[in-house]
Amino acid sequence: MVLFSFVSPDQTISLYQPMLHSIAYNLVRCKEDAEDIVQETFLKWLSVGPAHIENIKAYLIKAVTNNCLNHLDMLKRKKEEIFNTNNVKEVLNQFKETNLSHLDLDIMLESALKVLQAKLEPIERAIFLLKEVFDFDYDVLQETFDKKKEHCRQLLSRAKKKLQAEKLPFHIDIPAGKLTELFKSACRLGNSVELVEKLKGDIANSVEK
Repeated sequence: MVLFSFVSPDQTISLYQPMLHSIAYNLVRCKEDAEDIVQETFLKWLSVGPAHIENIKAYLIKAVTNNCLNHLDMLKRKKEEIFNTNNVKEVLNQFKETNLSHLDLDIMLESALKVLQAKLEPIERAIFLLKEVFDFDYDVLQETFDKKKEHCRQLLSRAKKKLQAEKLPFHIDIPAGKLTELFKSACRLGNSVELVEKLKGDIANSVEK
């Protein structure tokens, strides 16, 4: 027996959309991604043909769950690629240019900053971020870090070589939380003062140690 055969596709979507969105959000923890996954699920259901599905509710629940799991697998692969390829700058600039808060970009940003923390010394990390991502000129870098321009160029070159060097293990236990939030704030508000102070503080702490 075909269940709900008397219900139109529009009615079915209205009936199950809140439930499916709740399932998707609980799995991916991002409103925009959950909405996209639910829409993709309904489109696939409509392409299959509702009349061919015996239990529409069960089908939609299973489909949206599978789509969420596939989405999370895709995010994991992207995260692994950041640790195993030389695309840190690309990820950082992508976040800066798009200025979106989707889960996938947040995960990639966090991973990219962890790579910087794992591979670079604080002064190298500071020069790399401010020059390569925020396009600070060498005069500003010289004044900010009290380093000659030629030294800043050398530090940037050294940072790039380190990022292109050996691969890192996928799981890196480095908390990047504060740096991540200040990086996001600098991208969104166009004010990098707090980020610069954080980077200078990291440099000072490394010297003290």
